[in-house]
Amino acid sequence: MAKLYYGSDTAPVTLPDRLLGYIKVITATKLRRGESFTLTWSGADDETGRSTIWLQPSIPLRFVFDSPEPEQLSGDYLRALADQSNSATGLNVDVRTWEAAEEAARTPARTSASASPARTSTRPVRAA
Repeated sequence: MAKLYYGSDTAPVTLPDRLLGYIKVITATKLRRGESFTLTWSGADDETGRSTIWLQPSIPLRFVFDSPEPEQLSGDYLRALADQSNSATGLNVDVRTWEAAEEAARTPARTSASASPARTSTRPVRAA
């Protein structure tokens, strides 16, 4: 499990490595642009309810991963999360169901029973 350290808080948020990989890529991209946003998660560490943090360039963050190599990330799911992070509600992840959401983002949508799959990029992305 990976850990996200936020600000001066010594208690990390514990998340699966690949999920934190997505969050890291989105966070780095947005903060590099000077864009602040909220990150909300639920289902971590057997917590009930949900937690939200405000991410902005002046707040220190540290991402710690168990895996020595970057995880393979789905470009489609990364785009879906990035779009969500641009919304008024910010980035929302449920630790219990994110893998199903990742898989759904990889599955090409069909407009009708006879239509061919929509063109989507399933090219994996490496988390840095």
